[in-house]
Amino acid sequence: MSSIIQSIESAREERVGREGVAPATLNAMLERAEGGLKWLRERHADKGLALLQLPAQTSDLASIKKAADKLRDGATDVVLLGTGGSSLGGQTLAQLADHAVAGAGSLRSGPQLHFMDNLDPITFGSLLDRLPLKTSRFVAISKSGGTGETLMQTIAVLTALEKAGLGDTISKVMVGLTEPNKPGNRNGLRDLLSKYDVEILDHDTGVGGRFSALTNVGLIPAAVLGLDIAAIRQGAGQALAPVLAGKSAKDVSSALGASLAVALAESRGKTVSVVMPYTDRLERMTRWYVQLWAESLGKDGKGTTPLGCNGPVDQHSQLQLFIGGPRDKLFTVITTSPAGRGPVMDAKLSALAGEPDFAGKTIGDLVAAQGRATAETLAKNGCPVRTIHIPTLDEKSLGELLMHYMLETIIAAHLIGVDAFDQPAVEEGKILAKQYLNGK
Repeated sequence: MSSIIQSIESAREERVGREGVAPATLNAMLERAEGGLKWLRERHADKGLALLQLPAQTSDLASIKKAADKLRDGATDVVLLGTGGSSLGGQTLAQLADHAVAGAGSLRSGPQLHFMDNLDPITFGSLLDRLPLKTSRFVAISKSGGTGETLMQTIAVLTALEKAGLGDTISKVMVGLTEPNKPGNRNGLRDLLSKYDVEILDHDTGVGGRFSALTNVGLIPAAVLGLDIAAIRQGAGQALAPVLAGKSAKDVSSALGASLAVALAESRGKTVSVVMPYTDRLERMTRWYVQLWAESLGKDGKGTTPLGCNGPVDQHSQLQLFIGGPRDKLFTVITTSPAGRGPVMDAKLSALAGEPDFAGKTIGDLVAAQGRATAETLAKNGCPVRTIHIPTLDEKSLGELLMHYMLETIIAAHLIGVDAFDQPAVEEGKILAKQYLNGK
């Protein structure tokens, strides 16, 4: 049974007028999506897409937990080195345990996680200067082993540990994640860490970085924080199940979402895809989604632009533009069940503040009302809105949400005719940066 509830009713022409998707257009797109579902079933059957095997995979969970136990043992801080997909999936899962949640993350018990996903000399230098190196642990992640940012970070960490007289502890305080050696290809990260006898776990060769949240890349930081990693994969299986069961596109939430997005882009010019969850614990998910959607679909002059927002705060910063600005957006509003949760408002203080109706209400009551109101306000103003409701945000439902979006992205790629799994423009930039670094 699904842990998430999707509705596209407020994105239909019948509901929001001419900016919504027309019935015939959506139905035609759903017909096209059947080919994408067939391709996914074939890749599951022939094991040609490793991502599709992960939900049912349990053989690697013990090694993931073992690595997490090693990192957590005696640690005050765990630093994760890696950029893009090597980091954002892990951040998304970690946020479920309050990581990077303002006012809660720094107060949680257990080691603090630091995802150093953006290379900045001041930031990284400050981190190494301030970290209690004796009680810090490090994870270096690069699928290819040649990611420049990760290699520089790792070299800097190794140098700092040696300068602090901790060189003999490196094998105990670091873990690497990269592909196995390939004949004729150099793996710089593996070569670097092997010199120090650092344990190196294999990055799944068939799963690219932005799709790696369900591999050891995303599950190790989740396990460090005590999350149920088996439940994450079980949830992912719930999103995949209707695909494998041969359900029609209209009955597969990821196929319906992809069809809606592409239909609105092609027929109504909705070239911006806004995802707006009403909870702090899905804020990192929006960043993960932005990379997944942008890097998978933005090719050959095609694709739509993803925009991650967070409610309620972005009601104040962007809602005016959303309603009063260009009609080029499809909105996805994601809600949980905050009603009745959080501090209760005192009656006397509420009256003093000029809001007597606040009395007895909780902060969660207001957030629930705001999420509903934003979706309805957008729709009433002719903006197509998809809603996703997650009654209980936990490991299982988050795993399902992640797999939903990965499948939705793959199906959307099929619909627009691009390869969801390459990133030629990104590779070109990496090559050029290294040439500039070398003075060429």
